[in-house]
Amino acid sequence: MITFTICLFVLIIGYFVYGRFVEKVFGADDRPTPAITKADGVDFIPMPAWKLFMIQFLNIAGLGPIFGAIMGAKFGTASFLWIVLGSIFAGATHDYIAGMLSLRNSGENLPDIIGRYLGKNAKLIMRIFTIVLMVLVGAVFVAGPAGLIANLTPSALNTTFWMIVIFLYYLLATLLPIDKIIGRVYPIFAAALLFMAIGVLVMLYVNMPVLPEIWDGLENTHPNAEKLPIFPIMFVSIACGAISGFHATQSPLMARCMKKEKDGRPVFYGAMIVEGIVALVWAAAATYFFQKNGMGESNAAVIVNDITNSWLGTIGGILAILGVIAAPITSGDTALRSARLIIADFFNIEQKSIKKRLLICVPMFACTFLLLLYSLRDAAGFDLIWRYFSWANQTLSVFTLWAITVFLVRERKGFYFIITLVPALFMTAICTSYICVAPEGFGILPDFSLVIASVVAAISLVLFSIWYAKAKRSTM
Repeated sequence: MITFTICLFVLIIGYFVYGRFVEKVFGADDRPTPAITKADGVDFIPMPAWKLFMIQFLNIAGLGPIFGAIMGAKFGTASFLWIVLGSIFAGATHDYIAGMLSLRNSGENLPDIIGRYLGKNAKLIMRIFTIVLMVLVGAVFVAGPAGLIANLTPSALNTTFWMIVIFLYYLLATLLPIDKIIGRVYPIFAAALLFMAIGVLVMLYVNMPVLPEIWDGLENTHPNAEKLPIFPIMFVSIACGAISGFHATQSPLMARCMKKEKDGRPVFYGAMIVEGIVALVWAAAATYFFQKNGMGESNAAVIVNDITNSWLGTIGGILAILGVIAAPITSGDTALRSARLIIADFFNIEQKSIKKRLLICVPMFACTFLLLLYSLRDAAGFDLIWRYFSWANQTLSVFTLWAITVFLVRERKGFYFIITLVPALFMTAICTSYICVAPEGFGILPDFSLVIASVVAAISLVLFSIWYAKAKRSTM
């Protein structure tokens, strides 16, 4: 428990120390925000910082910091390090600056921000890429919570019934003004998720399980370690608990509701750090579960149910499960809401009219439903879509990090662009290696994929250096 405790404190200290440093590098000030200058009663609505934090936390949490951390725990103590270092230096920095760039640019969506700094071609690619990712999120985040709810309700209310209910909720949350459903129920759902995480954290210290320590080594403890190397598989498995491109797609929703720029650090950087804490807690709890029961169990929902019921009792377990249910549902609905806004910006369709919102939502939900049906054909279908989602998620973070790096150079922030350049290079290598080694990718042997990833990262650095030299000369 010593390594776990150190990691927990480092995450908290990281928010106050490195978070403040990143805020200073960006230069948050007192200029008017889009929530004030563009208020429309639908998407641009001023909200208090505490509510924005709760909504942002729930938006980005999803299944990632719970299910991803549980599966990532199979790789050993290295998962703890990735959660901590990834959250502080990559994920939270990525989330904060991406969110603040949206705030500075009238609440722009992520593809527009990327296009602003990486060019029109990148903007077009990212629009398509992001919409596909959002639809994938909407599809994969339905079946899981529907199954969990079905286990808590009478048999007549089966998984299919709850999937329909969740879809109807998605439609309402996507169509209605942000303060009607999201602004009212999300803080409650976020509180349930935080209760679950705090409850498991307390029980970790009550039970004081013997967990592996960092000085014991960083050996890959996964039962299928030969086919699933730490690099890159673990770094993709633990996405939302360390760094996730999906987060940057959600930040514009909050950027359009933020009253002042100083709220950016607790909302954007802070929500990511809290998500990292949730991931760390579940990685530790899962490690204890695997030590006790072996690593044969691959269904994260079973592990969550076992831990919460045995540690928190029946009532606490139900409340915890409700938190786990709320997380993916609320990530799914805001993902589709983000997709609506991106499509609306792309085709320049105003969103004050309910008819115009329906014009986008109906075909988008039809595509999501068809993808869901495909994923439910069998376990392989769902697993395939989930893996593509995971890779697409991390790839989006790569483009976002490169865009932020260009921004920091253009804004003449000195050599501070290195705070995103290093994560950009690292994630470029991760995503390249993953698509090379993954079965749904090229299926290349891990050693060869590592070489390819290193070459791609090196080429990226060379191209950036050439661009940087030209940019410096042009400003002289």
